[in-house]
Amino acid sequence: MNRGGICLFKCVFLTPNNLCEILMRNTIRKIAVAISLMLAVTLPTFSQQHPVQEKDYVAYLFTYFHGNHISEEAVCYAVSMDGYTYWALNDNKPVIDSKVISSTGGVRDPHILRCQDGNTFYMVVTDMVSGNGWDSNRAMVLLKSTDLVNWSHSVINMQKRYPGQEQLKRVWAPQTVFDPEAGKYMVYWSMKYGDGADVIYYAYANEDFTDLEGEPKPLFIPENKKSCIDGDIVYKDGIFHLFYKTEGHGNGIKVATTRSLTSGKWEEEPDYKQQTTDAVEGAGTFKLINQDKYILMYDVYMKGKYQFTETTDLKNFKVIDSEVKMNFHPRHGTIIPITRDELIRITDKWGKPAELGELPNNPVLPGFHADPEVLYSQKTKKYYIYSTTDGQPGWGGWYFTVFSSDDLKNWKYEGVMLDLKSDQVSWANGNAWAPCIEEKLIKGEYKYFFYYSGNPVKEGGKQIGVAVADSPTGPFTDLGYPIVTESPVGHGQQIDVDVFTDPVSGKSYLYWGNGYMAGAELNKDMVSIKKKTLTVMTPEGGTLQDYAFREAPYVFYRNGLYYFMWSVDDTGSPNYHVAYGTSKSPLGPIEVAKDPIALIQNPEKGIYGPAHNSVLQIPGTDEWYIVYHRINKNYLKDSPGTHREVCIDRMEFNADGTIKRVIPTL
Repeated sequence: MNRGGICLFKCVFLTPNNLCEILMRNTIRKIAVAISLMLAVTLPTFSQQHPVQEKDYVAYLFTYFHGNHISEEAVCYAVSMDGYTYWALNDNKPVIDSKVISSTGGVRDPHILRCQDGNTFYMVVTDMVSGNGWDSNRAMVLLKSTDLVNWSHSVINMQKRYPGQEQLKRVWAPQTVFDPEAGKYMVYWSMKYGDGADVIYYAYANEDFTDLEGEPKPLFIPENKKSCIDGDIVYKDGIFHLFYKTEGHGNGIKVATTRSLTSGKWEEEPDYKQQTTDAVEGAGTFKLINQDKYILMYDVYMKGKYQFTETTDLKNFKVIDSEVKMNFHPRHGTIIPITRDELIRITDKWGKPAELGELPNNPVLPGFHADPEVLYSQKTKKYYIYSTTDGQPGWGGWYFTVFSSDDLKNWKYEGVMLDLKSDQVSWANGNAWAPCIEEKLIKGEYKYFFYYSGNPVKEGGKQIGVAVADSPTGPFTDLGYPIVTESPVGHGQQIDVDVFTDPVSGKSYLYWGNGYMAGAELNKDMVSIKKKTLTVMTPEGGTLQDYAFREAPYVFYRNGLYYFMWSVDDTGSPNYHVAYGTSKSPLGPIEVAKDPIALIQNPEKGIYGPAHNSVLQIPGTDEWYIVYHRINKNYLKDSPGTHREVCIDRMEFNADGTIKRVIPTL
């Protein structure tokens, strides 16, 4: 049926049977929601396990095409470090071959979206060669990637996919948005039938993002029933803002808002949002990283340029063209924030523009993590980082995660390897803090001993436990009880454990302490200590400005010396830093270095509280790295002690064996 040029798809009529079925589905859905909420109380969600926080973003990715010739109708990439200055990758040449992914040989209007899992990307494009005519296309392309380099693709031709599409003239500018009510990804785009108006339709994508589910339905129809194209949806403060172009009548950008995407209840704002009298299209909106500002950009297509505007409320916009610079001329595209790893990956693939400058080194892990322990495994020939899961109020994390890497640059999330609220651990139920791990070759087989502190179920304070596995990533089996339960000095907490195997004697030692430093030799079973060897070895003296011991002992051996490192001040203080001393024995006494500070804040770079470290020696070399956490600068005044991020920097030595002060990097 065609009413005023708007194609309506089939209606569903309720019968008693249908009604019963709907009621049953609603009941089941409510039960499922209740179960999921109960599970959420005890099980770490994916976002908790592997979050991509806004603080993880370091750059921007601009996806665009750049002309109306078939050679220009392809997806291109550009990157920016600040959201204002953009440099094309691959010499402004396509990064995806249109002939491979499309049915026409050309694609336009690329829209890219980061999925809810933080690691998957969806891109949708118009399958079209403009040289064939503006009413020539009937298809869009759905693309999916987990690395921004390799993309799978599926062509959705509306006339082939759905019946009754003989009057369809064009399919333009698809985009994707997550609909929290449906729990699905909605694809929306404009279509025109016969002499009717262009209308923005929607359908949900399937789980694989290879097809659409059900028949398309109108998403938005303006009150005047006139054409609208180039929809772009932004979610802010519980409201969906739909930017769209009034095609053929004003050729400008307007906004309609709703709290429910499929409710049909849209409030249209009367004013045009573009800040130019020239014709525009292809609105794209993105949020600046760690700011309350948004950028609305659009294609001033008759002038061959883009215009950027700035807003804080998505209602009032200010032109900022003088602040924007590009070394290319984009057409209709979108911009998303990307992480350090993603930036490195795409610049490794398509080259780093010289103008981009040095890429950030840190942080190396996504999300909030603290107290990192680094391991090189002789078994797997990989590096691993274990840490306190941060971002929880009151240091309330209850599980440990592990990341792996082949090169210390790109880190892969390997999952939760020990959960204190699960059946894995019976003696503790929370405060999973500051782990360490040791790889031991026992009777020709590698074993992994994972030490950590936790909150005991039956007693107060903190105690130290151990879990064992045959692989660096687990599964780990907990001993079932703590191995360190009391303070040898009558105060302080039994936390911040470190394990060290002496390359001279082959003996292994355990160190720990908050307010004191203790050490003891481990028995050969690696799960108990020789109590007679227990030694209190707290470095004496010092101030918060140099080496006054607080916590986090760490021990390593180099050229006949045992190096002891520890953290000074409180973990929430910008002054939290690393001091060190040396000894000729793994149980001290410790001689504090004349220049004891090994790593400290650099406020000029926005680096605060860099401490609680571990150390890595590249096997077979004298190349050393320090792995530590720092306070995320955006939380310096708001819970800094629970918003920390893991970093890695080079650590070097002077000729006399003293440690050169580490220069922390961004």
